[in-house]
Amino acid sequence: MNEARPQQGLWQRARAFLREALRDNDEEFTTGPINRALGLLAVPMMLEMAMESIFAVVDIAFVSRLGTDAVAAVGITEALVTVLYAIAIGLGMGITAMVSRRIGAKDAQGAAAVTGQSIWVGLFLSIVIGVFGVLYARDLLSLMTIDKNRPTQID
Repeated sequence: MNEARPQQGLWQRARAFLREALRDNDEEFTTGPINRALGLLAVPMMLEMAMESIFAVVDIAFVSRLGTDAVAAVGITEALVTVLYAIAIGLGMGITAMVSRRIGAKDAQGAAAVTGQSIWVGLFLSIVIGVFGVLYARDLLSLMTIDKNRPTQID
């Protein structure tokens, strides 16, 4: 029975840490302990990635009522969406590094300028990817189909 108290304290600390990580705050992460800052910043990212996986599973669960071809179509498009996620995550990491350097140097105007420029870069990249996706959707999906004799139905 004495062993339950340290476990309960651990669970309470873990719950408090999760609550703090999910709370909207303006905490200065450059002055405190690095392990705590990394944990507080990592929790929302891990939850977002878990929700993306759940989104894919729920997508397939609902579409599975339509048949195997519908499930295959969702699987194919999930692969393309994953490539788009990789591009966005890479862009996000680069922007985060640039903004972090300016915040660490106490250059709030520089961080704001990088953030503004990154919004324009993201908008431009979204337009380019969108146009590319519309123009080459049939080709992209035909590259990924298993049955080469079955035509893709993209109108």
